[in-house]
Amino acid sequence: MAKVIMIQGTMSGAGKSLLVAGLCRVMKRDGYRVAPFKSQNMALNSFITEEGLEMGRAQVMQAEAAGIAPLVCMNPILLKPTDHTGSQVIVNGQVLGNMSAREYFDYKKSLIPDIKKAFRRLEELADIIVVEGAGSPAEINLRENCIVNMGLAEMIDAPVLIVGDIDRGGVFAQLFGTLMLLQEEEKKRVKGFIINKFRGDKSLLEPGIEILEEKGGIPVTGVIPYMDIDLEDEDSLTERFDRRQKGRIDIAVVKYPRISNFTDFNVFEQMKEVSVRYVTNTVELGSPDMVFLPGSKNTMDDLNWMRQNGLEDAVKKLSEKVPICGICGGYQMMGRQILDAEGVEAGGSMKGMGLLPIATELQQEKVRCQVRGTINRTEGIFEVLSGLDFEGYEIHMGQSVREDSSSGKEEGAFVTGNDKNVYGTYVHGIFDKGAIAQTLVKSLAERKGVVLEHENSMDYRAYKEKQYDKLADILSEYLNMEEIYGILREANLRE
Repeated sequence: MAKVIMIQGTMSGAGKSLLVAGLCRVMKRDGYRVAPFKSQNMALNSFITEEGLEMGRAQVMQAEAAGIAPLVCMNPILLKPTDHTGSQVIVNGQVLGNMSAREYFDYKKSLIPDIKKAFRRLEELADIIVVEGAGSPAEINLRENCIVNMGLAEMIDAPVLIVGDIDRGGVFAQLFGTLMLLQEEEKKRVKGFIINKFRGDKSLLEPGIEILEEKGGIPVTGVIPYMDIDLEDEDSLTERFDRRQKGRIDIAVVKYPRISNFTDFNVFEQMKEVSVRYVTNTVELGSPDMVFLPGSKNTMDDLNWMRQNGLEDAVKKLSEKVPICGICGGYQMMGRQILDAEGVEAGGSMKGMGLLPIATELQQEKVRCQVRGTINRTEGIFEVLSGLDFEGYEIHMGQSVREDSSSGKEEGAFVTGNDKNVYGTYVHGIFDKGAIAQTLVKSLAERKGVVLEHENSMDYRAYKEKQYDKLADILSEYLNMEEIYGILREANLRE
């Protein structure tokens, strides 16, 4: 049986995901087979496994840190918000259906067998499983039928470390208040506190730590400094949307209300002299060197949002002089028509942006697959990508057909229009491998007439590996790993 330890937080954004990833890398380097687990994740950034199953990208990131392939059993339940009160419910990598918050609250208890089965499968593969909670266990209004925090800890008999974010202030109240709101049996599971995102002189914290440990009866197992780590964060909490500074090569990404899989652009963020700005209106859009229309969880509503706030017209006008590329939902928007006869989204049909010679029909069955190949012969500024190897994954509701193709199907990784400035693809992650992103940026610079001081050559995957090691180095220094391994050795909380 695998040993288990669980990271819960005082709030969303306390640092659970990164701590799980860091512990996975620390334990991997210590010679253990380690795997991450999160029973239920709510996110719009998702990934497709080799088996064609969908899971949250946070667990993919953690699996990378652990040095293993991502498996859907690491995240058996994924909720993808469709509006303010409902989500698409994905169980074991496949769509179960759409539910309102109330419907899902009443239904989720029936998913316990799926959670247990996924966890048992993971136990067969790992020596240690590092489990991530969601939000906070102190959300006492959600305690009933809990399947992700203390309810899950009870289910899998896990000891718990609670992490608090000192950068937001009030960390002692966060940690002690969370503990006090737990039921007595739940309190017994809490074996340590972690203070995260600390800046300053740790000695100034000592009096507070002593009082916290005295009142709570639980040790502080680490004070983690504010870390400059460049890894994927939870999509609902990311700070990258706030970036406004322009680089010599300026890339704008339209941030519509249901933006998804914006991890497609992370590779560009690592390049010196390149900026990636997420824009929500025409003023923010300005005059970039390239525009991306990213994925969307609700293509029709997000296109209508662009239509109403003027971004559609602004992007179409920009396409006369700068390249526009749509990925997945953004690609569907750029076509001539979107048909939703099956009511996958809003139902009915709507006119697309008319930038690409395609028509899209939304369908109930979701396309989920990994893809790899060679980029097809492409014209315009993307011509330099022709012949490069790519890999990625597709995840979309619906099919798009070319109106000017004898086969009626999309041909190749990228689809281009009559205007050689416009491109579309269904492939997420297409810019991550090899020199594709670097080659595109170089082409943008040549078109703009600027000479970049940096080659921007990088292996994005190797870059992430260095970030995982950097994270593990910090945790090894500032966490009491001897105490954490002791908690694992003694983890058998049921009497």
